[in-house]
Amino acid sequence: MRFSRGRSRMGWGLVAACSIGAVPLACSSSGPTIEPSDAALPEDAAVEETDPPENMTRPAWTEADLKTIRSFAPAVLPKRSDATNKFADDPNAAVFGRKLFFSPLFAGKLLDGDNNGAPTTLGNKGESAKVSCAGCHQAEAQFSDRRTLGRQISLGSGWVLRKSPSLLDVNEVPILMWDGRRDTLFNQVFGPIESPLEMNSSRLFVAQQVFKLFRTEYEAIFGVMPPLGDAARFPALTNDTTGCVPSGPAPKDPCEGTSRGTPGDKGVYDALSPGDQELVTRVVVNVGKAIGAYERQLSCGPTRFDAWVNLGQALSPSEERGAQLFVGKAGCATCHGGPYFSDHKFYNVGLLPQTVAVVFRDVGDRGASVGLEKALVDPLNSKGIFSDGDDQRLPTSVTPEMEGAFRTPMLRCVNKRPSFMHTGHMRTLQEVVEFFNRGGDRGGFPGTSVLKPLNLSDEEVKDVVHFMEALEGPGPSAEWLKP
Repeated sequence: MRFSRGRSRMGWGLVAACSIGAVPLACSSSGPTIEPSDAALPEDAAVEETDPPENMTRPAWTEADLKTIRSFAPAVLPKRSDATNKFADDPNAAVFGRKLFFSPLFAGKLLDGDNNGAPTTLGNKGESAKVSCAGCHQAEAQFSDRRTLGRQISLGSGWVLRKSPSLLDVNEVPILMWDGRRDTLFNQVFGPIESPLEMNSSRLFVAQQVFKLFRTEYEAIFGVMPPLGDAARFPALTNDTTGCVPSGPAPKDPCEGTSRGTPGDKGVYDALSPGDQELVTRVVVNVGKAIGAYERQLSCGPTRFDAWVNLGQALSPSEERGAQLFVGKAGCATCHGGPYFSDHKFYNVGLLPQTVAVVFRDVGDRGASVGLEKALVDPLNSKGIFSDGDDQRLPTSVTPEMEGAFRTPMLRCVNKRPSFMHTGHMRTLQEVVEFFNRGGDRGGFPGTSVLKPLNLSDEEVKDVVHFMEALEGPGPSAEWLKP
């Protein structure tokens, strides 16, 4: 016989889910807000009677494991407040932020020769106004990047060495970036804007473009803009004159060559008075706050896993076994805990980087030991004058454990990401689980790995993978997926 797939299995799934370990997960009819899904069950759910009996085996749950698994699936997913941004939940700011997120009009020239106009690039070397936030955080790719060669690292103005992380549920992350370099959504935008490898632009030019193109929308939310059209006070830049002019054949970050419009340029920005520099920076901070309000709309949403916990809908036997392994023998929940499957901390996991995009390898990367140190002294951080509040998200110091450590990613909607790990060199969830199962690799990044072998069988590795595949949600509503 073959079990039918889809909603017709509801009754069987409810009985199974309500009786694991003789303890109900959540079979009350009192009305949790998780809605039933019409999504088809995975192929694993269709089991021939000739398959090995163990393929049908469901785990016996302990009360401790059930308590943990329930904590991952509240009936209503929490949404973290953002003390640093008083516009975080302003609907007008979110709409304005969406426009800014998809606009390439703030970008300078493409610098790397690999920009040859192919579909894997954003244009040709020397062209300007080609890179937007959406260029490397594609809505159709979980707001990650599947555009470039190998769907691994991103090519903006130049090549970056770390994979563009998914932005789904990014509002839940207190300290951002793989290495903790940024601690607010509003200051994160300064990284890509001023990097010769990403937008190759500058804060002065971005402020001038907002004044020129979006002044009405900006002032409706943030108030009167400074007179950025006064060229005698704020020397005018263009898409072709902003950013970095490298001294060598390939761009590097920070800029090696001449820079225009950023702090330390020894030119137009540094020549501004301290007061005018603060006015320019404030405009770009507000750009970041609007984009942050938009990014708070980007959620993976409820998954089949949530429906299993809250409504008793069925997971396949393999997915259910994987759930128990996740909180039990495999120990995944040690770092991937909570409703968003991350503790948002930084760990050295003994990663040995491999070559990606044909020729790139991220070697000697010290991770959070450098990123967090920069965040602590950044005048744009959550403790600074541009923040609307300090919720103590930054650590007081950087500990030795941060050497070669990188942020624990969230796992909701993980299955459809184009590549994995901050290097992007793993291509499947199977590779990722096998990596953790063997206790990581040796000879990779500086520092000491926290991993030890898990001793999972091949079948158990597959079960954990199948469980993570059940963490797929509907994603953001369609209105947020395009300009």
